Amino acid sequence: MRTDKSALAGPVGLALAALVVVLAVTPLIGSASVDFAAAWQGVSPHKEILFAARLPRVLLAALAGGALALAGLLFQALVRDSLADPYTLGVSAGASLGAVLAICLRLNMLVGMPAVGAAALLGASTVLMLVMGLASRGRRMSSFTLLLAGVTMNSLSIAVILFLHNLADFGQSFAIVRWLMGGIEAEEYSTVAVLAVVILATAAYVFRQARVWNLLSVGEEWAEARGVAATRYLRLGFLAGSVLTALVTAFTGPIGFLGWIVPHALRLRYGADHRLLVPCAFLYGAAFLAVCDTVARTILAPTEIPVGVITAMVGGPFFLWLLGSRGRRVI
Repeated sequence: MRTDKSALAGPVGLALAALVVVLAVTPLIGSASVDFAAAWQGVSPHKEILFAARLPRVLLAALAGGALALAGLLFQALVRDSLADPYTLGVSAGASLGAVLAICLRLNMLVGMPAVGAAALLGASTVLMLVMGLASRGRRMSSFTLLLAGVTMNSLSIAVILFLHNLADFGQSFAIVRWLMGGIEAEEYSTVAVLAVVILATAAYVFRQARVWNLLSVGEEWAEARGVAATRYLRLGFLAGSVLTALVTAFTGPIGFLGWIVPHALRLRYGADHRLLVPCAFLYGAAFLAVCDTVARTILAPTEIPVGVITAMVGGPFFLWLLGSRGRRVI
């Protein structure tokens, strides 16, 4: 699968330009107008709104969107199923279960972090280890068994969540439902910076192995015949996607649809070369969620809509239109 570098530069450059425009414009949009010039002149309401409330939120949304889109792209390639998404392995459900437990136990802090986020990370890590352990047989790993184990753990986690929700009081019930709907909040810049380092480093690794994902998306036997250690890269690929999903879910809750529609739409548009798909998925996913979060916080201001609702409302009709207009299957 050979693609000229100049042919890759055009689509990637367009995706990067789209993200830059989104990052420049969306912090200025909101129920309160912002004077950009005034925001740079000492302490002012404009500065607080722009730099303390909106910009870190937009940056977090961009990181989350890029991570989820990239995780969805990776899982679709590794299980060879265009319906796979970042939550295929049950990692998101495990994170949700951890968060719900923290809410029900009324925990405030856990291992030096806000309890809900820390418990979500622990829940995601536990489910990931269980799923990887179930799918491993000696030195071999079956992507099919991994998928079945992930679906099973997803169902079990959701069942426990529903049970806990049934036992919760009114306040806890509201907090659980609100968290499960997914949402972006403004975080400290230090938190956003740590997330950026981990997410961008993982994304860089995924991009470096684009040729491997191309081979594995055809089949494990095909990849091994061309010198790729299929089992090793299956593990590393699923681990990378799960790390991206777990980190995002711990801070935003589960945000559905984005990790499915963005990679699938890009495959319909550009084909199956992951050297192009990986950077485009990350960049367009980042721009898409930043825009969706801006809509979520402004369309009914001062009331905010959970961004997970917006991604489903925007993504669902678009995906149906895409299928109807192109009418062809990929992967």
